[in-house]
Amino acid sequence: MAQPVILGFDTSGHHCASALRWGDDNVAHVFEDMAKGQAERLMPLLQELLDQEGFDWADLDAVAVGIGPGNFTGIRIGVSAARGLALGLNIPAIGVSTFELVRGANSTQDQHPQFVSVPAPRTTSYLQSFENGQASSAPKHLTFENMQTHLNETIPVIGLDGELTDIPQTIVRIATHKFAAKQFTPPAPLYVRAADAAPPRDALPTILP
Repeated sequence: MAQPVILGFDTSGHHCASALRWGDDNVAHVFEDMAKGQAERLMPLLQELLDQEGFDWADLDAVAVGIGPGNFTGIRIGVSAARGLALGLNIPAIGVSTFELVRGANSTQDQHPQFVSVPAPRTTSYLQSFENGQASSAPKHLTFENMQTHLNETIPVIGLDGELTDIPQTIVRIATHKFAAKQFTPPAPLYVRAADAAPPRDALPTILP
């Protein structure tokens, strides 16, 4: 069976990143550091990547997007774009969480029980459990002391050792597995904690139900 053509992207951090996967694990990607301006840069970046590899929007079988946790506004930019593209192109949109990115490109195929820890603001952490390739609990926002009460010494904990790398490439590889399994739940922002910053002056894009 032909492998799907999947365009993935992420704006959940201080970056605008995208990857295109097709065929026998051919992956092209681009990653641009930026603290702001992702909303203006995202669509031109995607078009440039498609043009570079000789693809058109009509060639896509699915889009994939990083859903966080991460930057509040950045997540909404990415998720809104993914859902808009899916609607306009009549293809699935697939969400990939930061927890799944930490687990790696074979996240959905890794059947082992695990706790996944992701750094959060002010020396706290986000924690989520996985089993049989899927999240088995809602993510929690915990201090180091509170985290110990949620762990099970028989289940390993994995986390980041430095910065998360290969973000868009990992997104499209995870999304390929989800596409094959028909896991097409519309992506939604994964917010584990409430926003603690002043709201932006500009209205945020609407997330459809």
